[in-house]
This record gives sequence, structure tokens and C-alpha cells, in this order.
Amino acid sequence: MPGEAEAETSALTPEEKTSDPANGPIPEANGTEAIPEPAGGETATAVPPEPASEELSPAAPAASLPLPPSEDLPSCPLLLTVEDVTDSSVALSWEPPENLGRLGIQGYILEYCQQGASEWVPVNARPMMVTQHTLRNLTTGSKLFFRVSAVSSAGTGPATVLDQPVHIKEIIEAPKIRVPRYLRQTYIRQVGETINLQIPFQSTPKPQVTWTHNSHALDTKRVSVRNGEQDSILFIRSAQRVDSGRYELSIRLEGLEAKATIDILVIERPGPPKSIKLLDVWGFNAALEWTPPEDTGNTELLGYTVQKADRKTGQWFTVLEHCHRTNCTVSDLIIGNSYSFRVFSENQCGLSATAPVTAELAHIQKADTVSKRDGIRERDFSEAPKFTHPLADHTTTPGYSTQLFCSVRATPKPKIIWMKNKMDIQGNPKYRALSEQGVCSLEIRKPSLFDAGVYTCKAINALGEASVDCRLDVKASATH
Repeated sequence: MPGEAEAETSALTPEEKTSDPANGPIPEANGTEAIPEPAGGETATAVPPEPASEELSPAAPAASLPLPPSEDLPSCPLLLTVEDVTDSSVALSWEPPENLGRLGIQGYILEYCQQGASEWVPVNARPMMVTQHTLRNLTTGSKLFFRVSAVSSAGTGPATVLDQPVHIKEIIEAPKIRVPRYLRQTYIRQVGETINLQIPFQSTPKPQVTWTHNSHALDTKRVSVRNGEQDSILFIRSAQRVDSGRYELSIRLEGLEAKATIDILVIERPGPPKSIKLLDVWGFNAALEWTPPEDTGNTELLGYTVQKADRKTGQWFTVLEHCHRTNCTVSDLIIGNSYSFRVFSENQCGLSATAPVTAELAHIQKADTVSKRDGIRERDFSEAPKFTHPLADHTTTPGYSTQLFCSVRATPKPKIIWMKNKMDIQGNPKYRALSEQGVCSLEIRKPSLFDAGVYTCKAINALGEASVDCRLDVKASATH
């Protein structure tokens, strides 16, 4: 019986097509075979081919020679089938013939013919005993007919021919898009920043790649796209809010398609609140109310920042951050001072560029003088130092003077001492310390990197003492 191991060859040259070095030319039963006509499948028809002229089969025996008895020849092989096709090879298999002939078979001859051609080209010069074969190094795009015949010492039996030509075509890999993890949620950029998205994909051969923005074609004046063999890059040099929206990438190849969507949000700082009003003042407190901004910066607000300023100093201090309401009460104001208030809106990009200021001042009135009645003990207003506004950590740039601020309340008036890294810096000409109406400030003139550290403000009177700390960082700017 024929062996089952697979044999692999390349197509033979026309000179080798029917030559057998051991037995000479291989004769074919009943003359030569006609060239099969293209049909519509890849299964074999196990019937003897129609006789053809000698021009189609140069190896056919001369007409004057007698043909061997038909019972000596094997019948045609069975079930010629295409097992696999790539862009440069085809694998075939078949079954042995039902009738091996009286002399048995010596192997099989496999041949192919280009569609539209008239010449059959043998794949193997000698009969092979295997019943499957892979033919390699074929030309992509060609269409080939195949036939196989059993060979005995009496000659070549009838061939089994494929009904259809085999199309050697490029392998198509269905397109697939691999969206990076960071793009599977909304991709947020600020106005003016660059957008550079590289989206890998898989497809063979190179597919047709298209992008859309909100289901419309891209604005090529603003957006550029570069398509490679395995990725597509979308580039926007300076993003604007109009670039926000849904971008869809489509990969198409011969009726197959893959899509991916990417949501981009371009944001900027919000506008300021419309207005701020001083609603009421009582004791050490002031009630404020404001209206939301018209422009949120193309994203949701994170809250509001409220600041106060004493009319005497004009210095602004933050009293409330990330306030989610549109009203608040500012407490711990100093008696006898007058205050202005302002409010900033805030989103991911930061605070609004400007802030509305209250039109009216909040006057913190002193208590009215009341005559002391006989027998009523006079109230003692003495109070140990208490900081109503702490120092805040601060970062500055070398060479630019900066100031630290805090507020303290105490009766009698406390002594203020400033320290750096727990060392007293009173009298140092590099520093200028001021204390007015409970507001303590320290000016650091043209700081250097060595002026960074922990600064402490200590307030002391006869009833006690209190202190607050902050860290000052001195960092060179990015342009240095």
C-alpha cells in the first residue's frame, strides 16, 4: 500500500515534466488528457480524462505503438482533495485507486496546469508512493488545475482531475484594533496641549484606514493622520475645545471591518462667578453668596475658593477652598477691621483667571461701651495668644522676594518672634517682620536655595504662647 508521509516539492521544469530516469518517459493510458475547464469547487472528479491531441501532452506514446492491456493498468486515484492553500503553496491528498492492476502500482504522478494554458507540468519526475503532497514556491494570484495518476510497470493509469482551479491568493487576516488602556476612558487634555494618539492594529494585507470625528470627516487643517502597516497615528498640534468629541477609527479589508471609538475632552480654566454679595455681618462673622460662572471650562467644577483682604493691608488670604455651595460664612474676623471678599471658581485646570469682589466692606464693630453697675464684677477680656489663620506652605523662585502671612488674636498684645529651622532670625537684615492689627507678616528679600526650610511664627504674652509653622521651598524655574 502507498505510504502516508507528506512529500514537499517545487514545480518541475517543463523538461522534467514526464521523464523518469529509471523507466524512461511515463506513458499515459488511452492517450493524453484534456485540459480541465474551470468549475466551481475544490473537490476532485475521479473520472478518466477525455483524450486530447498530442500537442497537449508531449509525453504521450506514439500512435503506432500498441497500448498495454487495460487490466494491467491501475484505475484512477480516489478523492483528490485540497487540504490547505496559502499565498505560495497548496497541499493535496488522495486515496489509492480501487483497482491496482495485475502488476500493482509503483507510485503516483502529480501534475498541474495554469488556468488558460494547455500544458500539464509534472510535479515529481519519479512516481511517489505517498498519497499527499505540498507544492511550494507558487506565484501569488495564479490559478492552477491539478491531477494525479497511478503508475505501474505497464504504464500510467487514468488521472483524477480537480473540478476547479486552486486560487493561490494572499492570506487575509481579519482586521483587529488594539486600543491602549489609557484611551478606553475619556482622554482629557488642556487647551493648547498636543494630542498624539497611536492606535495599533492587525491586518493582512494592509487595510483601508479611516477616521471620523462625531460621525463627520476630520478637519485636515487641524488634524493630521499617518497610517502605517500596523498602526494609525492621529495628531493635533494645539488642541482646542472644538476638538472635543468622539473619534472613530475604522479598519476595512475585503468586506471585513473593525471599529474603535475614542472620547477626547479638551478643557481650560473656568470663567469667574458672575457676582458675589455680602449678605450679613455679625460678631466676628460675615455671610457671603455668589452665582455660578457662565463658562465652566468644558468640564465640571471642583468647587470655589473664597479669599478675604483687610482694607488696611490689602493682602488677600484664602479662608475657604473647594467649597461646593454658592454661599458660605467667614468667621474669626478681627474686631475693628474692615474686609473685602472675593471668590474664584475651580476645575481640573485650576482657578479662574479673575474673581468678583464684594462691593461693600464688612465692618467688624467694636462692642459698645456700657457703664459698669455697682456690684457687677468687671469682665476680664485677657486672652492667651491664638492663631486664627495659620501659615501656609509656600514655594518661591530664587531672586524674587516673597512673604509669609498669619493672623493671631491675644490680649494683651503679644510679642511676635520669627524663627527659621527653630533659630531666631530677629534682626537679620534679610528678613523684614511686621505685625499690624493681629496680621503678622515676614518678608524674605531675594531668597536663595539656602533660604528654604521650616519657618515658625511664635506669639507670647503674659497668659501664654502659641506658634504656627510652614515650609518654604525655593526652586529654580523650568527656564533656568
